[in-house]
Amino acid sequence: MPSAIAPAVKHPCFYASSRGKYGRIHLPVAPSCNIQCAYCRRDYDCPHEARPGVSAGVLSPAEACARLQKALEEMPHITVAAVAGPGDAFADPELTLETFELIRRKNVDISLCVSSNGLSIKDYIPQLRDLNVGYVTITINAIDPAIGMRLYKWIETEGKVIGGVDAARILISRQLQAISLLKDAGITVKVNSVVVPGVNENHLLFLARKMGSLGVDLMNFIPLIPLPGTDMENMEPPGAEGIRRLRQKAASYVLQMHHCTRCRSDAAGPLTGSQRGVES
Repeated sequence: MPSAIAPAVKHPCFYASSRGKYGRIHLPVAPSCNIQCAYCRRDYDCPHEARPGVSAGVLSPAEACARLQKALEEMPHITVAAVAGPGDAFADPELTLETFELIRRKNVDISLCVSSNGLSIKDYIPQLRDLNVGYVTITINAIDPAIGMRLYKWIETEGKVIGGVDAARILISRQLQAISLLKDAGITVKVNSVVVPGVNENHLLFLARKMGSLGVDLMNFIPLIPLPGTDMENMEPPGAEGIRRLRQKAASYVLQMHHCTRCRSDAAGPLTGSQRGVES
């Protein structure tokens, strides 16, 4: 059965009731990534596109903390500070953790949030708990390595670059372990899943059932964005009706998110559909 998230919590991404009342800020301090997805193209100098993996620049932890303070002055309704790219937050974990440490010194009450592919987060869960990082999003697109190998080109772990089914098998194992450890630590977990027609769309209900069994709090199906320069640039994205039906069926296993705006890695403000990148 889907878990019941408490209402009236001030995280606009995790709680639909909060989306118009409270805001979030994404601090782009993660410059690199430890996996390459077949659908992903990161861009660190992109002021115009509105999608995950893009930002107008990459900040140092000190710059990110300063930007948060400025944003709070301009937008006092911001209640969440997050690291969500443009790379993976735990490809360079020291940058993410230092950012959270600096924020915590000045902002005891703000909610902290982080997004990751889950490959390397496991070893840092104790630090996240100690910093009172209350929300984590893991992107999981498959739990079958034969499907995962079509979505992940390679992973980099322990100084090695690994491809093929072995890469998918390692990544999936780490992701599932991370979710269990995050839930044991009392952290609220959302899973994002990119819906790729002809690749994983018929697998996603199995994925949702597994996520529900692990105690995942919220699941977000994200339609593929066929980006030029990626292996999936010529694929057709799923239609809105297909996503609606998928969410309706998956809701039997885990609570579904319906209000995602596919935010930039430097987005700031409420989840209103438009995005505002934070400015220097």
